[in-house]
Amino acid sequence: MADNRFPGGSAFDGELGRMFAQLKAAAAADPWPSYATRRARLVALERLLRDNAARIEAAIDADFGHRSAHETRLLEMFPSLEGIRHARRNLRRWMRPERRPTGRWFLPGRSSIVPQPLGVAGIIVPWNYPLFLAAGPMVGALAAGNRVALKTSEFTPRFGALFRELVAKHLGDDVAVVVEGDAEVGRTFSGLPFDHLLFTGSTAVGHHVMRAAADNLTPVTLELGGKSPAIVAPGYPLERAAERIVVGKTMNAGQTCIAPDYALVPKGAEQGFVAALRATVDALYPDLVATPDYTHVINERHFARLAGYIDEAAAAGVSLVPLSGSMQRPDAATRRMPPLALINPPDELAVMRDEIFGPLLPVIGYDTLDEAIRFVNARPRPLALYYFDEQGARIERMLQLTHAGGVTLNDTILHIAQDELPFGGVGASGMGAYHGKAGFDTFSKLKPVFRQSRLNGLGMFKPPYGHLFDRLVAMLMRG
Repeated sequence: MADNRFPGGSAFDGELGRMFAQLKAAAAADPWPSYATRRARLVALERLLRDNAARIEAAIDADFGHRSAHETRLLEMFPSLEGIRHARRNLRRWMRPERRPTGRWFLPGRSSIVPQPLGVAGIIVPWNYPLFLAAGPMVGALAAGNRVALKTSEFTPRFGALFRELVAKHLGDDVAVVVEGDAEVGRTFSGLPFDHLLFTGSTAVGHHVMRAAADNLTPVTLELGGKSPAIVAPGYPLERAAERIVVGKTMNAGQTCIAPDYALVPKGAEQGFVAALRATVDALYPDLVATPDYTHVINERHFARLAGYIDEAAAAGVSLVPLSGSMQRPDAATRRMPPLALINPPDELAVMRDEIFGPLLPVIGYDTLDEAIRFVNARPRPLALYYFDEQGARIERMLQLTHAGGVTLNDTILHIAQDELPFGGVGASGMGAYHGKAGFDTFSKLKPVFRQSRLNGLGMFKPPYGHLFDRLVAMLMRG
């Protein structure tokens, strides 16, 4: 079995190129894998996850300093396995050519869409959900019949090394390989002539990935992020909204691309809402200092970034409200960052410009729902939007007047767990989508095919043109 660790320095390009050439050769040797072959690869991926769940949990925990094992199981292992099960149940149907209507002038010819494997797919995996955001795209790529190369994050080196070992063992180098390394490795990886490249990460890095892919005209799917709003409508119970927003905000300590980034509540309700947030945090994490259920910030750099948001807001006179009664100050030694509400911070602060990616929640009052809509629309389009309301007409208005990659109503996060819904961004939060059938389609060429009938009228439209041709074209033009 070949060693898939790709060293840096002058030898790197050659070794990475060798890996890519190996995958391209394997795809050329079997360009249209059978249903049985694709299913077997999905089964192998499932076995990889099931047989090594404890090792994967331990590796991710070590990379974070502490990562709640329960969150790893719920937020990474479960959706990865469910995605595989969903693909296996539907794969035969997805692979079938889809009949399409044929224009009446071209009957009895037949039209169809034939899903064809693209070849070799590249997947760039972020650090915040290193398993799910590797396995999820892999499912779509393998189901579509492709070979796969994954670049794991340098911020999760233990997981990356383990996943490289497990992928080599369960799938083999001719099906999938895992590349480890730093940002320079990532830049080189982005520049390989993949048949499709999927990147999950920040908008800033997404720009670089797209530029690198453009040199090869590689099509890209970008799963980015942004500032996903949670909007509480007038009259909606504050306690109910606060409970669901806290759950979405504190899982993985807020290090989630679709975590609620800020909350918009009716003006005058800010203090009551913050009190409800705090009651929920204390109920979920009664001893935040010692609980194993709360995840640490990934590294010192990101901890310092979050602390900088707090310091800047405090210097600007923003009201900062700790949401935990048991832990009110961040602990740099352990990188444990307690949840914190920032009430009505001004727009110029970094916490209102950047994607927070942590357990800080700006709470902003609005006068009318139209004002809340204008607030959201004045900013780049987010990856997710959460709206809490029971009035159907207002819900429809919110859906029609705002843009977001996905929406969950009266809850948070859960749209990402629906395998029948495509997951992806819009505008600054990304392009393209995957999950379920959308993932299969993303990693396929949906090839249009027209089958001409042996008996057809094409002969009447060939030169030399004459009166019959003119009459027939006039009839076509009339419809």
